[in-house]
Amino acid sequence: MGQELRALTAWEQDTLGRVAGLSGVQVIQHIHGDRSEVKLGVRVWIAKYFDTKTTEPISFYLSGLEELLAWQPNSNDEFNVSAVPLAKRQPPLLSRRPRTLVCHDMRGGYLEDRFIQGSATSNPYVFYHWRYIDIFVYFSHHTVTIPPVVWTNAAHRNSVPVLGTFITEWTDGEKLCEAFLAGGEEAYSAVAEQLARIAQHYRFDGWLVNIENTLNAAAVANLPLFLRELTARVHSAVPGGLVIWYDSVLKDGTLRWQNELNEQNRIFFDACDGLFTNYNWKEEQLERTQRLAGPRQNDIYVGVDVFGRGDVIGGGFDTYKSLRLIRQFGLSAAIFAPGWVYEHLGKENFLQNENRFWASLAEYLPTHSICTLPLTTSFSLGMGTSTFQDGKDEDSGPWYDLSAQDVQPLYPEDQGVLTTSCCLQDAWCGGSSLQLQGTFPPGEERVAVRLFSLQMPAPPKLFLTLLYKLEGPQPDDFTVTLEVTTGDSEMCFEGNPTSLPEPNGRYHPRFLPAPPPGLAKLLAACQRGSHGWTSRCYELELQGCSLQDLFVIVSRQQPSLQETSFTCLLGEVRVLDTASVAASPPQVYGVTASQLWWQEGPEPGQLSLSLTLRWSFPPGRARWFRVLSQGARCRLGQTAPQVLGLAQGCLFRAVGLLVPQPAPGQSCRLELLVEPVLRDELPVDPERWGRLVLVYSAPGGGTAGSDGH
Repeated sequence: MGQELRALTAWEQDTLGRVAGLSGVQVIQHIHGDRSEVKLGVRVWIAKYFDTKTTEPISFYLSGLEELLAWQPNSNDEFNVSAVPLAKRQPPLLSRRPRTLVCHDMRGGYLEDRFIQGSATSNPYVFYHWRYIDIFVYFSHHTVTIPPVVWTNAAHRNSVPVLGTFITEWTDGEKLCEAFLAGGEEAYSAVAEQLARIAQHYRFDGWLVNIENTLNAAAVANLPLFLRELTARVHSAVPGGLVIWYDSVLKDGTLRWQNELNEQNRIFFDACDGLFTNYNWKEEQLERTQRLAGPRQNDIYVGVDVFGRGDVIGGGFDTYKSLRLIRQFGLSAAIFAPGWVYEHLGKENFLQNENRFWASLAEYLPTHSICTLPLTTSFSLGMGTSTFQDGKDEDSGPWYDLSAQDVQPLYPEDQGVLTTSCCLQDAWCGGSSLQLQGTFPPGEERVAVRLFSLQMPAPPKLFLTLLYKLEGPQPDDFTVTLEVTTGDSEMCFEGNPTSLPEPNGRYHPRFLPAPPPGLAKLLAACQRGSHGWTSRCYELELQGCSLQDLFVIVSRQQPSLQETSFTCLLGEVRVLDTASVAASPPQVYGVTASQLWWQEGPEPGQLSLSLTLRWSFPPGRARWFRVLSQGARCRLGQTAPQVLGLAQGCLFRAVGLLVPQPAPGQSCRLELLVEPVLRDELPVDPERWGRLVLVYSAPGGGTAGSDGH
């Protein structure tokens, strides 16, 4: 080109990069300058929030009191804000029943899960048994552990709140605590205010507070006041927010773990929402804890170390022994480091071992139900060895992005009759499908698999869709259907008022070979089975009913006294309220680009471009967004769209786009598209997608423009 391309600094982007009012076209002009100066400019905005090698957005933590008190929101941390609201659930979290907290502690945290838009990771750690747990804590030994946003997105989609960790430890912790606790009300109020603001800004749900160091008299005197202040501020700033205290320091400032609630630590329990006990308890301590907690016994989270370190009951695949005792006293449980399955047993057979581990605990884990529609899932874990789209393998490389994890089912097990597991080898959409492997006992003609517990009033009319694939030597010997159960209601009936009421009824939705004419375009999925997948659509009319469970039923075509085995992959299930299906989707608008970073190569005649896209879309309407590139070209022509990735909110950073290098005096165009994927997954016409055209030229070649829409 004769002159060197370089990255635009932030102020240069603002002054030269944005051209308002060009109807979707953005004009970029390259300028000259010293490369070292430019690298410094780039490093300023990527230091904490972006990977220094690629400029990919990353999650981060805060170290020390100074960094906590200096924290302020800024435009570079937008990727760390969860775009997925906490889904409603039944029963509510604070119902009078024992709860289950999971504390994630793995190798210091912020590993591959720090990459907000995912990474090409093989055999990563994933958690997906969300129906069995009530609270998720992301733990690390940094002073302020802000949960990586991918965890918050996945947990929220599955109705589970997420807590960060505020921790002080050992000698440095003593100094830190003395600075903010012994300093009086102004000092500890400032810390409480910052922690509440951080949870509110990044949209997670509160804090685990872990003071693991001795405290002087002044500091320990203010500790309950700090906890009360923090709890009040979190409750005010975060709907449903929580503050939980870890069993560590005593009321006299001594560091001594109690493994129970007692008069030495009760003052801290009384100041917040719950106590997470240490792990070395015995049965008599559970009994004393239950008695002392009284009506707040569900706010005691009895610690269970899955690694079985110290003098503990159970651990590993014997963890159920701890759970069994804890539940006998009506107490909640805090399962610490369930990543033992991954770390101890290895990652090659992780999914099988993970299912085995949680199946061993299921008897002691109360589940929670979905209570809003639409319910849509492709069962993707947020990882895979390939990416599938409409049953086709689109990309054969490994990937990991917990934000892309779907709503997860119950993973039921019935010894000798049924197992459910994740299948990475074949899927309809995303990275995995749900594999059902079962056996028909002699004389039995059907196996019922409860996928989801539902608890909500039934709308007058439901549409349901199912995508499945039967495997094995004789798949035509079986049929697969959906079944909906309803709660006990004298007023509940199907279709018309002449139907007889059936308490705790089981309803088989009416199969639709084709959708009604008015919905044919929206429900084109009824005929979209391909690559061996079978697609089915159903309709169900109910009046005065309460939805209870969603089952998939596998049936034998012919009665038999022989034991028969089957394997079925579920690719997608949807339960839709017909009234909402008819609503027309909104449009993506206001797409802009910023934070552009140009590099040469890697091949002659090529450039590498990274940039941040932002757009607008009504809150709550999109499940996520697919960002696509129509390709860059310097001459007339068209290229097929390429998916760049998924965005959870209205921003995405495209990294390392390879574009042609323009010749002197030549301008090139890069077209980027934003496709909203609605919560019901019904398709959105391309004219409602967002579109941005970037026009770029060689230095000294002037700017160029083009029409957009």
